[in-house]
Amino acid sequence: MDDIQTHNLAERALAVARRCVASRYDGAAFAYVAGSIMRGEGTEFSDIDLVVVFPSLERAWRESFTLEGFPVEAFVHDEQTLAHYLHADADSGYPIMANMVATGSIVGPDIERARAVQAKAAGMLAAGPKPLAGPAYDALRYQVTDLADDLRGVRPPEEIAAIAALLYQKLADLILLGRGAWSGRGKWAPRLMKRLDAQLATEFDAAFRLAAAGDGARFLALADRELALHGGRYFDEFRQEAPLEARRLG
Repeated sequence: MDDIQTHNLAERALAVARRCVASRYDGAAFAYVAGSIMRGEGTEFSDIDLVVVFPSLERAWRESFTLEGFPVEAFVHDEQTLAHYLHADADSGYPIMANMVATGSIVGPDIERARAVQAKAAGMLAAGPKPLAGPAYDALRYQVTDLADDLRGVRPPEEIAAIAALLYQKLADLILLGRGAWSGRGKWAPRLMKRLDAQLATEFDAAFRLAAAGDGARFLALADRELALHGGRYFDEFRQEAPLEARRLG
């Protein structure tokens, strides 16, 4: 898709989003139109990410639908529920909502309020994730260790591929969050890794592709190298307590 087509696609998506907010979400204060189409990276299969903010709601919700040929993923909030999810994203290390708000095109009547909320989201992104620490850090180190150990044995190629698929996200999280960078799920993990360190991203991708084909040696070596930056394998003394309410009588 050339630049003109990409621009036209973004303009069409923005126009559709404006009509959607005016009709489907009558009474909304503002909305953010985000996603790969708006970034100029969209294809004919890309959807519109739409964060809609009302003055007040009983509860937030998300919904999916198709409008004028565009798949739409809508996240419907008021400012308090939006703030909750922005902070939950920051705590998790995956700033999904913050990215949509910070990079989205604003539509709707209350533009100034929308800009103020957008500035807060941008500030959260710029500040970066919380340093890895505590139970979540221990659990991530343990998970990478456990999956890496599964790669050490002699296994059929299909089992190596399955283990590598599970290890991919956990190892990406340890690499990114461990270096003070935001992480991401799915397609965002390789994008963010490339942004952080292009050489490391290339090495990671090549090792994973070999593992997916049944040869896990390079992916295992990469996991061991990364674990070494965090104190080495973490198995002995790992402990994870269940919540107090995790019981059932009768």
